[in-house]
Amino acid sequence: MAKQEFRSYRGMRDFLPEEMRKRDYVFSILEEVFKAHGFEKLETPAIELWEILSGKYGEEEKLIYRFKDRKGREVGLRYDLTVPLARVVVQHRGEITFPFKRYQMERVWRADRPQKGRYREFYQCDVDIVGSSSIIADAEVITIIYESLKKLGFDNFVVRINNRKLISALHSMIGEGDEFEIARAMDKLDKKGIEGVKEELFKRGISKKGTEKVIEAMKIESLEEAKEFYGNHPGIKELMELFEFLVSYGIEEKYFEYDPSLARGLDYYTGPIFETVVKEPKIGSITGGGRYDRLIGMFSGEEIPATGTSLGVERIIAVMEELSMFPDSIEPPAHVLICHFPETKKGAVKLSSEFRKEGLRVDLYSGEKGLRAQLGYASDKGIPFVVIVGEEINEGKIVLKNLDKREQEVLPVSEAILKLKNLYTSAHR
Repeated sequence: MAKQEFRSYRGMRDFLPEEMRKRDYVFSILEEVFKAHGFEKLETPAIELWEILSGKYGEEEKLIYRFKDRKGREVGLRYDLTVPLARVVVQHRGEITFPFKRYQMERVWRADRPQKGRYREFYQCDVDIVGSSSIIADAEVITIIYESLKKLGFDNFVVRINNRKLISALHSMIGEGDEFEIARAMDKLDKKGIEGVKEELFKRGISKKGTEKVIEAMKIESLEEAKEFYGNHPGIKELMELFEFLVSYGIEEKYFEYDPSLARGLDYYTGPIFETVVKEPKIGSITGGGRYDRLIGMFSGEEIPATGTSLGVERIIAVMEELSMFPDSIEPPAHVLICHFPETKKGAVKLSSEFRKEGLRVDLYSGEKGLRAQLGYASDKGIPFVVIVGEEINEGKIVLKNLDKREQEVLPVSEAILKLKNLYTSAHR
């Protein structure tokens, strides 16, 4: 029998505690921004009925993990968080207040080829506004993208914006092919370049003349040029209004731009669409979304307007690690480690309870090694303070050691607790 190979499934990962602290840091900042805009948290099951997932993702549907349950029903692991949201809105419509502003931070699965920044299991963070057709809603979603990235320390990024209505208008101009197929071909620009887009259009049955028109549209450099190309089209009006709202939200114009080549290949988009890219490193888009006014109607038979975005947490974290953007002050697993000697174990156990009752996060050393090893344990874990329970405990005192400053002092337990409560928030680890 071959030796068993102990490793995770390719494209899926384990996150050890040190990495989880970084991930929790990112999630906490995102959640802070979402809540600041009045969004509420939603969770949905990992598995959906296949009839819910099918027909929503175009050619991307092949990436859904699809299987049968024990009763032979077709089901699938969720591909994104947008389709489950649409299902929730229809199923629980009587329990929801509209506009429904929700955020969701959960795992999704895709049977994709793993590569840098792309996994088979990963987290998505979505924010969506359901029940509003106002461009203010689209502007707020983009503002959340901007505020989230700025709070995480990003500066060299841009939100690329287009409107699927303009792609519909382009399709009408050339009078051939399928609109969604044209959008999917345009969506290949970043991967394949202009020549690659041309090949994709030819593959999809678009003539040379039609292809030239698509390429001409993709090379437009400003909204003013777009207005000349498309005329007084509603899609142009929406983008002009959207840009005005973004400025009103206080976003500098260098952080967003009109991008006529942006298509967002998924079939359900109906209006403004947007992606965020960082200049360096080259990792693809780190957020993506747009307006999808018809998706929920595919379930309910009644159109309910909606807009939203997904923030690609895995790529965001990858960029932050590559550019050393994580602060040194990410909170450690505990504020203090309580060390002890064989004869002071009981006192250490009692002391750990006292400290926790005061709101401190306490790690009580549970190994059998000596003090030097215990201090090494604290250093390895990034715990900034150590309490050493020695013979002084008989007088109600302990040794409080600051590992960062390499200072220590003997204090009454009550004073040590008070000092730690005042100091732990400024511990830099």
